[in-house]
Amino acid sequence: MTTATPDSVPRRPAHVPGEAGVWLFIAGDLTLFSVLFVTFLHYRGAEHEVFAAGRARLDQTLGLLNTLLMLTSSWCVANAVRAARLRIADAPQRLFRIAIACGAVFGVVKGFEYTAKISAGITPETNDFFMLYFVYTGIHMLHVLIGMGVLAAMSGYVRSRGIEAVNVQHLESGATFWHLVDLLWIVLFALLYLV
Repeated sequence: MTTATPDSVPRRPAHVPGEAGVWLFIAGDLTLFSVLFVTFLHYRGAEHEVFAAGRARLDQTLGLLNTLLMLTSSWCVANAVRAARLRIADAPQRLFRIAIACGAVFGVVKGFEYTAKISAGITPETNDFFMLYFVYTGIHMLHVLIGMGVLAAMSGYVRSRGIEAVNVQHLESGATFWHLVDLLWIVLFALLYLV
């Protein structure tokens, strides 16, 4: 009888997670957001004082809270996919639900932030900074809502098929999209709240 050593354990071959179509979509989305980020930097360069004053009116605590929510949700999604690969029953569904809850709380926090701004008379018409703030965070919130739908579908997929029958590549595709949503928020947080 031989015992397995760490060197003798078969390793899964390295692969790009998810399906090619998802990566094509992500490349398009990243291209769009790259244009949006460059546009933001252009306007900021032209109206430095306006952008500095606008940034000072944002609530960094709420921005940081939303960043922590997005990072936590991505951690849950990554671990859900890992649990599915390892065939750990119930863990993927539970972790997907936690990620969905993080996305929902993110939306609630963003709603509070929008309400506070609008109550203070700050709208997209206030200046270029707030026009970009509302448009960019609104587009991102749309991505969050779509991502939550994807996560709900992934949870349902695991529930309906059972952990043994799940095609992990489908889960990787959905997870890849959610990680994109997380990455976009981190860049937006830095651009809008910190820079």
